[in-house]
Amino acid sequence: MDEIGALAIAPRLSQFVAVARAEHMTHAAEEIGVPQSTLSRSIARLEADLGVGLFVRTGRTVRLTREGRTLLRHAERALGELAAAVREIRGDADELRGRVGLAFLSTLGAAAVPRLLRDFRAFHPGIRFDLVQGPHALLLDRLRAGDADLALTSPLPDEPGLETEPLGEEELRLAVPADHPLAARTGGVALAEAARDPFVGFLPGFGMRGTVDAWCREAGFVPRVAFEGGDVETLRGLVGAGLGVALLPMAAHPATPGVVELPITEPRTTRTIGLVRVRDRPLTPPVGVLQDFLRSRPLLPPPPPPAPPR
Repeated sequence: MDEIGALAIAPRLSQFVAVARAEHMTHAAEEIGVPQSTLSRSIARLEADLGVGLFVRTGRTVRLTREGRTLLRHAERALGELAAAVREIRGDADELRGRVGLAFLSTLGAAAVPRLLRDFRAFHPGIRFDLVQGPHALLLDRLRAGDADLALTSPLPDEPGLETEPLGEEELRLAVPADHPLAARTGGVALAEAARDPFVGFLPGFGMRGTVDAWCREAGFVPRVAFEGGDVETLRGLVGAGLGVALLPMAAHPATPGVVELPITEPRTTRTIGLVRVRDRPLTPPVGVLQDFLRSRPLLPPPPPPAPPR
């Protein structure tokens, strides 16, 4: 029997197993709550579809044929796998001990997401996470495919099937080597002042790449990219090594040696980070709990005040 035929008999497998275990049509019908006549017709149809007899009738009792024993072995295995899947799905949807798929930008992985998850787990220690970290395009792909329930990303997509909610703004600053002519301008610089410098930046596909390119265009130039990467700390380190300048989120930890981060006076270099989910996909209780938590907490710490001029 081909796959389509196998799918056709699947709904009757639980009835077949009930009869095989009870070895009595009436008892099996009572156990699964269907009329005996309905169950008898279902078994007869199953035998007709398979082209073999599954039971030998002796009075009111039945016993399996060789073919029936073969089907029972596989049917019990299949129904057991299905029951396990149902238990797992219900467990994942449990409000106290469920599972949440959270996708987030790589730039949020150093401090913001670990802090939020630590605070969340203090209130909901039983909820488990499937975490996906990566560029903006990957996060949206995982969300659409159902591999993630929620995504923390930027820019917020304008897509009919996705629902977005801004959670906060993140300032990007110009990271320059400590010996750069602009490094003493800790009170701020115009982005156009870095137009002649090589840039180290994010790879195409990262939301940050398109955002930075747009800001540079607004400042009147196209950045000359010396290196493309996907990790913000690597880019910051390359700035410290003198390979170029970069527009990066402010360091979450003490400054990288050899790097000075300068506020941008123009244009305004802040990006909105928010929560994205598939619009018509029902929220399981644990996903709803996390969503409410993220709404109630600041996503990013407030920016530190600019350093005093040297």
